[in-house]
Amino acid sequence: MDFDLPQDLVDYLKELDDFIEREIKPLQAQDDNERFFDHRREYARTDFENGGLPRPEWEELLAKARKLADDAGHYRYAWPKEMGGKGGSQLAMAVIREHLAAKGLGLFNDLQTEHSIVGNNPFVLMFKEFATNWQYERYADKLLNGQMRTGFGLTEPNHGSDATHMETRAVRETRDGKPGWRIDGAKMWTTGMHVASHCMVFARTSGKDGDAAGITCFIVPKETPGFVIEEYLWTFNMPTDHPRISITNCWVPEDSYWGEIDKGLGLGQSFVHQNRIRQAASSLGAATFCIEESVKYARERKPFGKALSENQAIQWPLIELHTQCEMLRQLIRKTAWEMDKMDHKTIEKTISDKVSMCNYWANRLVCEAADRAMQVHGGIGYSRHKPFEHIYRHHRRYRITEGSEEIQMRKVGAYLFGYLGPRKQMFKDRESQGDQYVQPIPAPR
Repeated sequence: MDFDLPQDLVDYLKELDDFIEREIKPLQAQDDNERFFDHRREYARTDFENGGLPRPEWEELLAKARKLADDAGHYRYAWPKEMGGKGGSQLAMAVIREHLAAKGLGLFNDLQTEHSIVGNNPFVLMFKEFATNWQYERYADKLLNGQMRTGFGLTEPNHGSDATHMETRAVRETRDGKPGWRIDGAKMWTTGMHVASHCMVFARTSGKDGDAAGITCFIVPKETPGFVIEEYLWTFNMPTDHPRISITNCWVPEDSYWGEIDKGLGLGQSFVHQNRIRQAASSLGAATFCIEESVKYARERKPFGKALSENQAIQWPLIELHTQCEMLRQLIRKTAWEMDKMDHKTIEKTISDKVSMCNYWANRLVCEAADRAMQVHGGIGYSRHKPFEHIYRHHRRYRITEGSEEIQMRKVGAYLFGYLGPRKQMFKDRESQGDQYVQPIPAPR
């Protein structure tokens, strides 16, 4: 086995570092833009008098950084080559996201808004994988030039992790002689709708509650009558761009869907698999940052005449976190490497449990690392003059979003016990042969 990273990827990390030093850091230093990253960051970013939305000047700064990255050929790195990207692999994206997150807070990579000089954009790959030919012809140009920005409307007020019981319904209805769909329901946490042009609205079109089939993904223009942003929900980490949406008597034309009728959950699985492995890599990078900053501080801080780092009470918790990072890194990279060798449907059937392992453990680990960094740094670590509270508040959300850690552990359990995944047939075969799985424990002599 060769665990060395490909040389072209190592070289690209160096190219990104040089780009950050040359282009991004000078922009961050201009016009007191540091206020978005130092102790003033939450206030500087948040328009508290406007529903808690991001301030326009904050989003304008992010747009400038993305433009610099796009002009330099970095932003669309993961996009397919035929769509103007470089076809970056899942492994490469995992390594890049860990690398950038390990640098700490900065304009080069701010995951509170999924902003990065190397864009995530899982919707682009999802579009390529699932769009029909006519859908590609209709939407591709708008998507690639930024005219089409979508929110992801899967979660509902009464239904989070279990999308198969969603209450949003779409029924065929003709209006003014045109065939179409009437959609009624509600969505929650539909991130980014304040700047989106459309929303991907998942709705049941056939079947019964609990069925995986029978759900369709509709592309609904934001200005469609009956599609209403009711409120933006304030969160642990501000600003917010996560609204509650009502959908009432909302009509769209017949062809306003993505992929195939009744097979919409496949799109959702594609989206979460890409996001989960990349979020895991980012959480790993942020955890590494917290550990390294704590080690550096413990070496420099000398209460009672000796360095904090000489105390085992300081060493051992950081040693355990460091050990977990080393092990997790290999699982993330192996899983991303395996994802590169198969299509989306095969990922769901074979290694979805590995993606979940990476994600739930990484998101838990970074919260523990940030908490430990606060403790090592003492009072200043608890303050906003250090980035640890921001890292904790941001990454804490990932233990809930994209599938809570309990739901992801449930997925791992289903694979482990053979209710899903490659082991399912093995357990069926054993049952048919009458195998005894549980052997009695011999009595002590």
